[in-house]
Amino acid sequence: MPAAGGIGPGNGKEYPGNLTPFVTVTCIVASMGGLIFGYDIGISGGVTTMAPFLQKFFPKVWEKKEADKSTNQYCQYDSQTLTMFTSSLYLAALLASVVASTVTRKLGRKLSMLFGGLLFFVGALINGFAKAVWMLIVGRLLLGFGVGFANQSVPLYLSEMAPYKYRGALNIGFQLSITVGILVANVLNYFFAKIKGGWGWRLSLGGAMVPALIITIGSLVLPDTPNSMIERGQTEEAKTKLKKIRGIDDVEEEFKDLVAASDASKLVDHPWTNLLQRKYRPHLTMAVLIPFFQQLTGINVIMFYAPVLFNTIGFGDDASLMSAVITGIVNVVATLVSIYGVDKWGRRFLFLEGGVQMLICQAVVAASIGAKFGTSGNPGELPKWYAIVVVLFICVYVAGFAWSWGPLGWLVPSEIFPLEIRSAAQSVNVSVNMLFTFAVAQVFLIMLCHLKFGLFLFFAFFVVLMSIFVYYFLPETKGIPIEEMNQVWKSHWYWSRFVEDHDHPNGGMEMSKGGLGPKNV
Repeated sequence: MPAAGGIGPGNGKEYPGNLTPFVTVTCIVASMGGLIFGYDIGISGGVTTMAPFLQKFFPKVWEKKEADKSTNQYCQYDSQTLTMFTSSLYLAALLASVVASTVTRKLGRKLSMLFGGLLFFVGALINGFAKAVWMLIVGRLLLGFGVGFANQSVPLYLSEMAPYKYRGALNIGFQLSITVGILVANVLNYFFAKIKGGWGWRLSLGGAMVPALIITIGSLVLPDTPNSMIERGQTEEAKTKLKKIRGIDDVEEEFKDLVAASDASKLVDHPWTNLLQRKYRPHLTMAVLIPFFQQLTGINVIMFYAPVLFNTIGFGDDASLMSAVITGIVNVVATLVSIYGVDKWGRRFLFLEGGVQMLICQAVVAASIGAKFGTSGNPGELPKWYAIVVVLFICVYVAGFAWSWGPLGWLVPSEIFPLEIRSAAQSVNVSVNMLFTFAVAQVFLIMLCHLKFGLFLFFAFFVVLMSIFVYYFLPETKGIPIEEMNQVWKSHWYWSRFVEDHDHPNGGMEMSKGGLGPKNV
């Protein structure tokens, strides 16, 4: 069996530099870009369980839900229009990320964040004042464009700003703010649903203007990354900025490597076609498979539809929103665990541990829902202990995701791409993520209706698949400077056949005996 080893820290170059307060504050402000995405994921699931919202825009769903409480619980929300409301955002984000790639490369990471914030703000405004379904969909599309720009630029910005030793923790700030966004949305839904007169959903949807303002104002005050400044020809300013970011004057080695990477990237006229070259095969594989697997953990199903899911399992409207708040809190706490551990334990350990944890929980949830609901979807009276068991295992599952595939699905792709393909490859990463988020959102309710409790087993199968993939094909990237990342591929048992020494002059390395460790050459 081939060894699945990566590279430990300290084998490539070690640039001097500290974690300065300037970088910490900068990365905190930038990672707020995740709030808009998180708020949206949390809000749309909750709003779609609010009766006044359904009555106004999706009367058929409401009638079906109210007409007969005893019918098949699995199918009560099965409506294409309702699903389109939720998932139109992801289609728009997919399109936006392609445009955002060029903006991010030519105009800098900051401007991409600014566009994201402004588009999201307008979308939230339209949704808050929506009078008809078309206004809702237009608003969602604009929100999607905003998310596409933010998700393209924020992870890149964080990976480029952070000193390599702390890159994991600072980059996961993005995922943390996604989880905070989800939690805030769940709490607001809980209270807004109680507003007399049934207009609480307007506050929920319009409230998205707040995170949009945060990232818009944030992007105006943030500095640009040295990598981005060099890429746009501002070499001297970039050197000064690098000194400020690292908190030292001796940045010569890192600066030279950034300039060399930028010069190499300027020789590339078409980063998109360039991505298809053989030497970028490992990067392209990761840019496609990591976001693909991230969506097929089944997490978005839990997060989007946590209220719908709990409602379906037989909790009342109120209780189901409350359960969603509980999973939201678990999500935030577990992401903090990831921030603590990612640069200590490494990426691979978290990926594999999270996979095992999610797999066990999916099996238990499938068994317990299957035992009570059977295939008829009519559970009769649900005992309290049963509801608690389901929520408990869903929480353990959310925790497993929130310290593994959640943050690492954004971190690993953003740190492995060389500068010449970085914007294009990140765009592929975001596009694949949004495409499968869209696909899962679009077919989830139909699948729930037909696969019933087997839906959890469907996602469990993919969790097994992704854990095997990580074990054999994902090298460890902990503690390796971003411009030195190519040594990781050169010393991997499988990817080394695609990456030749002359392809990437930085960091000449080869595998030592047994394939588990590198040796310098």
